Amino acid sequence: MAEHYITRFIFQKALAFTYLIAFLVALHQFRPLLGEKGLLPVPQFIKFAKFTDFPSLFFLFPKDSAFFFFALLGIALSVFALTGFSEKFGLGVSILTWFLMWLLYLSFVNVGQTFYSFGWESMLLEAGFLSIFLGDAKTAVPVAIIFLLKFELFKTMFGAGLIKLRGDACWKDLTCLTYHYETQPMPNPLSWFFHNQPVWFHKMGVLYNHFVELVVPFGYFAMQPLMWIAGAFTLFFHSMLALSGNFAFLSFLTAVLALTTFPNSILAKFIPITVPATLSAPPLYLNTVVVVATMLALLNIRPVLNLISSNQIMNTSYDPLHLVGSYGAFGSITKVRNEIIIEGTDDKIATDSSRWKEYEFIGKPGRLNKMPPQIAPYHLRLDWLMWFAAFENSAQDPWFFHLMQKILEGDKAVLSLLRTNPFPENPPSFLRAKLYKYNFTNWEEKSKTGNWWKREYVGEYFPAVSLDTPEFKSVRSQ
Repeated sequence: MAEHYITRFIFQKALAFTYLIAFLVALHQFRPLLGEKGLLPVPQFIKFAKFTDFPSLFFLFPKDSAFFFFALLGIALSVFALTGFSEKFGLGVSILTWFLMWLLYLSFVNVGQTFYSFGWESMLLEAGFLSIFLGDAKTAVPVAIIFLLKFELFKTMFGAGLIKLRGDACWKDLTCLTYHYETQPMPNPLSWFFHNQPVWFHKMGVLYNHFVELVVPFGYFAMQPLMWIAGAFTLFFHSMLALSGNFAFLSFLTAVLALTTFPNSILAKFIPITVPATLSAPPLYLNTVVVVATMLALLNIRPVLNLISSNQIMNTSYDPLHLVGSYGAFGSITKVRNEIIIEGTDDKIATDSSRWKEYEFIGKPGRLNKMPPQIAPYHLRLDWLMWFAAFENSAQDPWFFHLMQKILEGDKAVLSLLRTNPFPENPPSFLRAKLYKYNFTNWEEKSKTGNWWKREYVGEYFPAVSLDTPEFKSVRSQ
């Protein structure tokens, strides 16, 4: 149908851009994190994983060269779709382009282990699979696919609203945002300003959150103009999230899904595109859309049951192809921000009086006078895991041991994921990690010191080790 023609045009371009970001992340970070010599090597993972549980091209090609090549191919395909060239060669080329993007990203996600365990990975794959069947510029827009994309948006927003009501009590007493901006995974330059607003501002923010996540989603299926008004509320909400913190491509992708609520008449005011008088609908294509839409409607029964369950879970995929999932975020709000600070020394004997130098990460807090950076929609996977590690005792996790090992070895690939290396000539002799409680400064403190943060020592997180430490060597050899 023609009524969603401009909607499809804009949605496809925005989703292709999301894919582009995701493949750029894979190009720069996958090999240090998951490559043959990464923190959690894929070749080791596939020795014990079943292909049927984690279908991926990398079961056939578990090599760094393949990770690099397929990331580049994903980037090329994303640009091909973003620029519209995929539309110029007919329906078959368009379908193939979107299918390959989905297949390639699925391959990265399914062997990505904890570094690819975020809910927005499945969100992108669900939207990406549906986009295979959206058609090209000469094809009638399949209404069933648009409906399923709106339903994914509904699951994302309404699921997030319900998990909050069933989760942390601060969502009920309206105090969650007094903590959130300070303790979120990765603050951005405006997070400090949001945090230092009065309490009434934070309570109004929680009320708006409940309205947008619990009431507005039903508008996605209303008649126009209520539908696009609901979409506009959603866009504004995620614009504010993007302004107040770094959430990888979660906010951007949700905003992309919200575009499906806007009709041609509204979008044409911003994107002047002429809708063709006639659009084709080949029988094979139509029949395929019907089969796919029916299959996905049935698969979505489990996510719907999860929404109404008192034991609701969030960010879960119900099949190894990530065709449908349950989404939601921040059911619980972290009240205290702890940060792991990794330090090294080149002294031959490590003591507290040794000269310890701190390693600085790109996104997560470290130096007190460092302004929180703007990273999103790019995703710093190691930085995010370091946030979780601070309150999940990940010092016992293999990836953290391997991180310490790689830094001690001066591994260039892993060090490229950090902002600074205080030992550029030779790796340190010893490495340790300490835990600090971080808080934003207030207006007066920042005026006096220029610091964005203040911190308080909590305790040891990881003891001082060297490559010759027997206990450390035994763990690395396991």
